[in-house]
Amino acid sequence: MYKTILMPLDGTPTDRAIIEHIKQLATLTQSRIVLLHVATGVPAQYHGSDAAGKEIDEDRAYLLSVCAEFEALSIPATAELAFGNPAKEILQWIERNECDLVAMSTHGHQFVGDLVYGTTASRVQHRISVPVLLLRAKDP
Repeated sequence: MYKTILMPLDGTPTDRAIIEHIKQLATLTQSRIVLLHVATGVPAQYHGSDAAGKEIDEDRAYLLSVCAEFEALSIPATAELAFGNPAKEILQWIERNECDLVAMSTHGHQFVGDLVYGTTASRVQHRISVPVLLLRAKDP
């Protein structure tokens, strides 16, 4: 059913909800997982793929650790790091690559929070034709 699942991660505890859900789904559907994190700090904004520093190193390490979780369950997974605006980078990844599902955790902001902060998930889901699975993370 889902050959390739794109899972954008923001590197926060919110990610755990979708990671655990997709472990089960990918096992059932024998899917390949692509983990995508978009670095948004100052180095990423100004230097793009040439960015370096603590943030970039931590982002790469995080992606590799999540990738290892999937691989430990014999779920094929790859990790990709992008730079800049999360919604824009996710949309560009989808345009350049094939995936059958985009799976994201949401922070569960309420109306006012969404107006103030906007949501990457909302921006992505309304601009693609690929199915989107949004899973609200539980409050801590």
